[in-house]
This record gives sequence, C-alpha cells and structure tokens, in this order.
Amino acid sequence: MLEILERGKKETAKEYATRVLKYNIMNLNLEPGQIVSENEIAQQLGISRTPVREAFIELSKVSMVEILPQKGTYIAPINLNMIEQSRFMRAVLEKAVVELDCQSGDKNYIAALDENIMLQQNCANQGDYKRLLQLDNEFHRLLFSMAGKAAIYDFMENMMGHFDRARMLNLAEMDKQKTVDEHRHLLEFIKAGDKESAAALMERHLSRINTDLAYLEDRHPEYFEAL
Repeated sequence: MLEILERGKKETAKEYATRVLKYNIMNLNLEPGQIVSENEIAQQLGISRTPVREAFIELSKVSMVEILPQKGTYIAPINLNMIEQSRFMRAVLEKAVVELDCQSGDKNYIAALDENIMLQQNCANQGDYKRLLQLDNEFHRLLFSMAGKAAIYDFMENMMGHFDRARMLNLAEMDKQKTVDEHRHLLEFIKAGDKESAAALMERHLSRINTDLAYLEDRHPEYFEAL
C-alpha cells in the first residue's frame, strides 16, 4: 500500500510524485516486480497523471522502475550486479572519506555522529528498521560532510536504489545491532585518528551485504532479478 507523504509548500507536483514513489520503493511498500498505475498513483496523491508519468521517467533513469511500451510500468526487481557496483563505488569512496575524517576530528561532526548512533541504538532496540536505514544513510552522509565531500554523497545517492532495498531487507530480517555496533566502532577509530583501522572497518561494513544476499535471495526470490 502506498504511504502518502505530506507535500512541501514549494514542491512541484512532479517533485512530490517522485519523492513519494521513491520513498515507497525504498521502503518496499511498492514491491519489486509490482505493476504501478499512473491513474491510481495520481488519484492517491491528488494530482494529475502528467507529473506521475514524469516521475516514472525520472525514476527509470536510475533503474528504480521499468517502463515497457504497451505493457505498463513496474517496479524494477533488485539487480545483483547493480548492488555490487554500488558496493564497490561506496567502498572506494568511503574508505578515503573516513581517512580524511580521521585527520579532521571536527568536534561538531563528532557530536552529530554520536547523536546519530544513539538514535540508531533506539531504533535497533525497538525493531524500527525503516527509521534505522534512514539514520544509517544520515550517518554516512555526515561522514562525507565532515570530509568536505557532501556533493559526492549526493551524486552517489542516485545510484543506491538496488543496494538500499537489499539493505532494507537485511535490516528487516537480520541483525540490526551489528550495523549499529559497526558504526559505533568506526566512530571510535575516527576519534582516535586511526586511519588504517577506520578504512579496514569501512571495507568490511560495506562488504557484509555480499554474505547476506544468499539468505535474502532464498527468502525473497521474487524480489530479485533472475540472472
């Protein structure tokens, strides 16, 4: 079922439709392989069909939906190759970012990261995996901002649709506490200025999805694109 978000005051209909659709795809409210209707989405959002159609086109550019002429639009299945490419990109970039963070030691960002981890722990305790994923992404965004590379995170985020949906499944069905613990240890290395340990942990942290995918595919074969 589509979760309706509040529309921003300055948000165009296209921007609103794109944001709502992306949110629901990432949270698996719209499931991989599911057919989506322009008419139904437009009615639920209280807008015309045109901005919904434009939103589908925007999301197709980042492989979140697939538009088939004469057949319709459906949510793209989770693609394992896209997950690996996203993981590789993140590993290369984020290992370098945490090394810069170790040199920075900016106290304001350290405080923000500490608070973020506290909120992550609350979510893990309560089993709120959707909010935990949001905080997880915010944690990594803070790491980029601390290194003065926020624009790179924004660029990278556009390629994370398949990776993040797999992470959502991971957090929903597997060990939430491990994610929080790895973030906490990573921040400890940054505080200590230990570049080598921070980079090594980041590599392990981002590669963990590889070992979890077999379980997730077995549990939800219908969500993944057949090889």
